[in-house]
Amino acid sequence: MEGTLAKLSYNRWATAKKVLEPVRAGKGAPIPPRKKEYDIPGLEPITYAERMHFMPGLAKPKRMEWDRGWHDPHHYRGPRLEHMPLYKSRPCYIFHQKTKVLEGVKQALWLSKSKLIDGLPKKIQKISEECGTQFENQDEQVHGIISRSCLWSNKETTPEKEQFCPVLLQDLLHFCRTLNCKYPMLSRRALAENYRLATTWNRESDLFQVRGLNGTLLNAKIPLKPLASKDEIIDTQKHVLETFYPITPTIDLQETYVYNEVNDTGFKEGYPYAHPHTLYLTHTCNQTDGALLKPEHLQAKMIMFSFGNALANAKKLYGEEAKVLENPVVVQSVATDGKMFQFVVFQLNTTDLNSSDGVKNIVWMDSDLMLYDYANYLPKLKKRVVVVPSGVFGYQPDTFKKFLAMYLHGAM
Repeated sequence: MEGTLAKLSYNRWATAKKVLEPVRAGKGAPIPPRKKEYDIPGLEPITYAERMHFMPGLAKPKRMEWDRGWHDPHHYRGPRLEHMPLYKSRPCYIFHQKTKVLEGVKQALWLSKSKLIDGLPKKIQKISEECGTQFENQDEQVHGIISRSCLWSNKETTPEKEQFCPVLLQDLLHFCRTLNCKYPMLSRRALAENYRLATTWNRESDLFQVRGLNGTLLNAKIPLKPLASKDEIIDTQKHVLETFYPITPTIDLQETYVYNEVNDTGFKEGYPYAHPHTLYLTHTCNQTDGALLKPEHLQAKMIMFSFGNALANAKKLYGEEAKVLENPVVVQSVATDGKMFQFVVFQLNTTDLNSSDGVKNIVWMDSDLMLYDYANYLPKLKKRVVVVPSGVFGYQPDTFKKFLAMYLHGAM
């Protein structure tokens, strides 16, 4: 008898432990599985509806939904997917701001039908070599910008990236805008935040979309000129896109059956700064479910949103017909987490993306460039000896020169 009671108490303790452990961890109590309901045609289950109270062994009656006769927002139930006006039988795969593709850059290149070239284009490299003499005491001023964003604008000893990363990007852009007097073409640009992009294309047998918020876009009145010559564009026909079989290209993309095939740049008709120039992305922990993206996933995000802006602008200028563009569309992208910078230049050569043959688009990438090594509010001590002093150390001037070259591209 004592052994049976001990066994029962242990079972109760184990059951209580399973229920309370997720609650202590902040995950909430586990949801019990629903009982499976069987509907056999020709056989009606015997329920306890007429008895008006629960009866063991009898089935639970199905209640009719009560129609209140008026709209109650607290008890509203949306229609089924099949009854929605935008429902379609063909699925659409959406790349949005929080998408983290498994294959990274490979998957982005396949989705955008692009060829990857390491390093920035020669034209931008030439501009970066000339950027060392644009400002007086350039290195000292950029060093002060880093100190202000990482140290002076924060009262905490260990500032988080969500605080200083946007401040650093805005201060660098403001510093670059001081060259408007030297290069008048820079005054014909505008920065846009919280704009919503939407563009649709067919890739083999699937339908894809890039849509939603993505970053801060620098627009210009005059588009960027193509960076690849016509011979280089024709040579892309020989390039073979890398596959990642057996992984499907739609993995990690949001699948939906309720969508609208739209092409929207995010700006109304008549907007004077109609051409996308550079897309700036700030990558912090809060943007992707509390976890930082790996560099390859961030680079894939840059490629996809640069491609989306270019494709939306190309369809607006040249129509919805899939064809090889006479004047390719160029869109740049810069991403940073407050310390490391990524640079991408995308040239859209064709809107015929259904087949993997023919002319490909071109992507130039220069990745994993550090602006500085570390920035400490307080010195790090070990056995009362200063191991790492306070302040900003390890400044890399070449990284800012490339940042400035991307900004000055099209204005010099």
